[in-house]
Amino acid sequence: MTTSNPSLQLADWRRRVFGLYAGVRQLSAHDPAAGHELWKSGRDELFAGHPQSPLLPDDRSSFTGLTVARYDPDWRFELELRRPDEPQKLVVESATDGRIRFSLAGTVRVPYLGTLDVWRLTQYAGGLFLPVKDKLAGMPGGTYGGGRYLLDTVKGADLGAGAGLDTLVVDFNFAYNPSCAYDPSWSCPLAQPGNVLREEVPVGERLPR
Repeated sequence: MTTSNPSLQLADWRRRVFGLYAGVRQLSAHDPAAGHELWKSGRDELFAGHPQSPLLPDDRSSFTGLTVARYDPDWRFELELRRPDEPQKLVVESATDGRIRFSLAGTVRVPYLGTLDVWRLTQYAGGLFLPVKDKLAGMPGGTYGGGRYLLDTVKGADLGAGAGLDTLVVDFNFAYNPSCAYDPSWSCPLAQPGNVLREEVPVGERLPR
């Protein structure tokens, strides 16, 4: 990446993220752990060397890799997206993108943990958005206090459809901290009450201790 134009840099970042997740989906269809390794190495490379990395300059100079738990297949699910009983809207104020509007696409029921809301971006390009906030949020060595993202398909974070009708792959091993966890100048939609779990989710990306 040699361009100094921020718009081209951002386009390249998005392109690389889409390509990374395409490779992850292909590998994960047969070997989810291998897909997870690709995801980790690809994100480490982007964070370390891409001009659109969310790491602050001082943090980038000492960066040796994101803190990600070992892959645990028990945290991978194919869940039915259940339609909502009533329409529900969400508007998130963003310092960088203005008002971001979502509608509730449905819910997924996670075994032993409860339900999570899946949101659909109603603005240009659409996309599914699935954040999650668990008991580790805000804890030392835990996760970002505002929650992590599982899916953000408009930005490429897409684990694909499940084998069943109306199902999604929801793999908590791929939960990642949003950019605002690393750079406070970013403005990120955070987990809403319907995206909070009372239990710990010990897999996925953690914050450095």
